[in-house]
Amino acid sequence: MPKWNRGKVTGANVSVRIDDDFMRSVKSNSNYSQQYPIDSAHPTKIQEISARTLWNKIIHNAWQSAEPGILFWDTIIRESVPDCYADLGFKTLSTNPCGEIPLCAYDSCRLIAINLYNYVENPFTPQASFNRKLFIAHSRYALRIMDDIIDLEMEKIDGILAKINSDPEDVETKRTERILWEKIREKTLQGRRTGIGITAEGDMLAALNLRYGTDDATTFSVDIHKTLAIEVYGASADLAAERGAFPVFDIERERKNPLMNRIREAAPEVYAKMEKYGRRNISMLTIAPTGSVSICTQTASGIEPVFMVSYKRRRKVNPNDKNVNVTFVDEVGDSWEEFNVFHPKFLEWMKINGYDTRNAMSMTDEMLKPIIEQSPYYKATSNDIDWVAKVQMQGAIQKWVDHSISVTVNLPADATEELVSDVYLTAWESGCKGMTIYRDGSRSGVLVSNDNKKDEISEFQETKAPPRPRELEVEVVRFMNEDEKWIAFVGLLNNKPYEIFTGKSSDFYIPDYVKKGWVLRHKEDENKAARYDFEYEDSYGYRVTHRGLSRSFKKDYWNYAKLISGILRHGMPLPYVVELIDHLSFDNDSITTWKNGVVRGLKKFIPDGTQTGHSCPQCKEKNSIIYKEGCMSCTVCGYSKCG
Repeated sequence: MPKWNRGKVTGANVSVRIDDDFMRSVKSNSNYSQQYPIDSAHPTKIQEISARTLWNKIIHNAWQSAEPGILFWDTIIRESVPDCYADLGFKTLSTNPCGEIPLCAYDSCRLIAINLYNYVENPFTPQASFNRKLFIAHSRYALRIMDDIIDLEMEKIDGILAKINSDPEDVETKRTERILWEKIREKTLQGRRTGIGITAEGDMLAALNLRYGTDDATTFSVDIHKTLAIEVYGASADLAAERGAFPVFDIERERKNPLMNRIREAAPEVYAKMEKYGRRNISMLTIAPTGSVSICTQTASGIEPVFMVSYKRRRKVNPNDKNVNVTFVDEVGDSWEEFNVFHPKFLEWMKINGYDTRNAMSMTDEMLKPIIEQSPYYKATSNDIDWVAKVQMQGAIQKWVDHSISVTVNLPADATEELVSDVYLTAWESGCKGMTIYRDGSRSGVLVSNDNKKDEISEFQETKAPPRPRELEVEVVRFMNEDEKWIAFVGLLNNKPYEIFTGKSSDFYIPDYVKKGWVLRHKEDENKAARYDFEYEDSYGYRVTHRGLSRSFKKDYWNYAKLISGILRHGMPLPYVVELIDHLSFDNDSITTWKNGVVRGLKKFIPDGTQTGHSCPQCKEKNSIIYKEGCMSCTVCGYSKCG
């Protein structure tokens, strides 16, 4: 499912599961056999399709909207340690929302990230080195912390089960919920799955004066992830000796697993400990996107390179203020000033190498370019790195990650669909478990590239409101405003709000079943104010008229409603209208309450998924608040506020 309809699917990746037979059929341009049920020995439906035709559709969607990604399912299952226990309930069925942990039914996604940049001593200097001893120690601590977190999780699950058992409902009513949590509890204890990963891979390499995407950088990264895998698996064996192995552990089941064989070859002493003591955890490693974590640590995220060394931000300004440089005027006439923003570790490089960072924010692109070219970030950002090198790097690192890796290959705007196809095919051949591509411009972003030379300032354009028809369709919205029942009549023209009337529903009687109707405008005399009547169909299909709708509200309500309706008619985007009204301040409590009602009424017509540009007050994630069913909702933590 492509994300062509913005806002329909947010906060998760959309991917398709593909097996090796399909990929081989794509390469050979041959037919592929589909069946339903997929894993049945006696399917009820079998059909032959052109693998290349379906592949081209997937590729076109990915090229156009950056979705779907691909999960190479046979690689996932073949490499999966938990699938050695598939008959005991650990068969991998899907992944977590970002795709980095393939999961069985009822299991949990638990994540922790180690900041690789912090292990570089003397960063960005000729003396830079990686403190491997400290990294090894912290890797083992991370495993112990994650295992303790599982025990804390168990306490919460036991608390939930105790609450369910003590609830007053009968046993049958509580049965489904109780069984669900019992299964989650059982799976948690049986496998004790963890998700230890990293962040700041790109900054670690830059701090060591290695350019992301080069052979030397990839070799070093693979060695770090190999070290992490060996130490974490060794720590899990040590913890099994201390606390006991996960209950279904059986070394014989894992003998043919590719990752276990790599560990046995690279670290026979670790494998010997697992043979003797078992292992505390069924699987332990992943590389998540770590978007929010990277904001906190001020580093590149996950395994990714730095997205951009510098970019532009805009802040709203008053054009009449002194010392303000207006560089952009938006479609509603607001003035903005652009300024440089830098990747934090690039500023560290500047300081360490003797550059003055105090004036960096106001530097021109011409001044910045030669400085950036001297840094290890030059030609090492997401759009710079050769995609083949990045895919091969992911495949090499994947061999030391028992779960999966969340990663995106960035492609230029002019990348062809053939190139997208080559990226996915190379990812499969390189041993990646999954892959996502992003073609520049295929989705709207929040950053403005320094190379984006579009017109900086748009002129104010006069708009002309479409004339109001005599009869306007209306949607009736009922809601509670504090402890009072309110009602809004939202007039729609071309399915967009054109005018609004709202107030206490006690001011007039409209039956509760009325959801739609019409507002008729009567202008009998140019010297008199127009009269607005509301009409609706009763339960028998006859039109009923409520005369003088405009006169049913308080005079102040009506006057402000005319002003707001004027804004709507001239086409200001609805989120801006809502924000404008919401920020109005009145000394009169009655008018303030009415204002809140208008906001409530109009929010219902903002499409789900529309960005507000606001940060979440709960998790502090920037630009994460969207409109959803008339409420403000955070796409990261789920925070929601209505009204």
